Amino acid sequence: MNFVNKILQGDTIEVMKNLPEKSFDFCFADPPYFMQIEEGKKLFRVEGTEFDGCDDDWDKFASMDSYKDFTRKWLCEVRRLLKDNGSICVISGMQSIYEIGSILRELGFWVINDIIWKKTNPTPNFGGTRLNNSHETLLWASKSKKAKFTFNYKTGKFLNGGKQMGSIWEFPVCSGNERLKDDDDKKLHNTQKPEALLYRVIALFTHMDDLILDPFGGTMTTGAVAKRMGRRFTMIERDSKYISYGQRRLDTVVPVITDVENAVFDQKPLKVSVKEMVEAGYFHIGEEFFNKHGEKAILVEATGKLDYHNKTKSMHEVAAEMMGQERRVNAFDYLFVLRDGKMVSIDEIRNLYRKMKIKQ
Repeated sequence: MNFVNKILQGDTIEVMKNLPEKSFDFCFADPPYFMQIEEGKKLFRVEGTEFDGCDDDWDKFASMDSYKDFTRKWLCEVRRLLKDNGSICVISGMQSIYEIGSILRELGFWVINDIIWKKTNPTPNFGGTRLNNSHETLLWASKSKKAKFTFNYKTGKFLNGGKQMGSIWEFPVCSGNERLKDDDDKKLHNTQKPEALLYRVIALFTHMDDLILDPFGGTMTTGAVAKRMGRRFTMIERDSKYISYGQRRLDTVVPVITDVENAVFDQKPLKVSVKEMVEAGYFHIGEEFFNKHGEKAILVEATGKLDYHNKTKSMHEVAAEMMGQERRVNAFDYLFVLRDGKMVSIDEIRNLYRKMKIKQ
């Protein structure tokens, strides 16, 4: 069955049953919220016009027990389809997020974070009978507590202006040109999510070429953003109308790959040894190593040992002694060598060597 970069039509639970286990790196799920709107009840804006909220048949369940049974079944399938180090991010409102979270834990998922999507332009509470419901909750969970899930921490810092990414995210609800319309110029789907939200989720929790599952495809926002970011996707949707418009959307997407998509900020530097650098001529036996105050030690062994005050120690121990530190420090943060009459950090020399190695 060809399911990569495809929209699969059908009941999501039945479709997932036919997919091979441990196929997916990540799942984003935007399931029915079970809004529990009273049958026939209408909502009106302050000025008197009717508000078109979410009263679709796919959001209706006989009871909360029925909804919980449905939730347990689709989450069981997602867990089977995720790789051992995979994770899921599921979004919902206060009507059902607590039930979803409880079932996640019951099935063995490990909740890593809850994330608040704070809407900058939420729908008002027209009746004035309660607080304005201005946020939704995302639960990010790994397949198990021991899973080595993907988290691009430094990419998050970059996206957050150099500060550690927090768990409250502010985005406007989907509107304007981003909101998909049908041929009658009416909104296609009542709960279309903003691309900015999916962009952040995918940037933080996946790698390039990862395969992402969305069991509730809708307007195919997950697939569109995944394709743009160089990820692969499988969307499941039962409604032919959503599929038709969603496929058109996917067909227009062109990948745009930057350092964020590549998670360059989180890539670990190539591991190299002092011995390699000595053999390649980047450092020399007998060369003087200095700290910022001008104290010096001599490289006496290719393994990186220095002679300092007639004692041979590792360069990290020598750097600590020079800086008056009791504990060993990273010499690459403290020591320099002379190059063309100028002091150059040995870390800079190491990076030059790394670049040479990568090009080979």
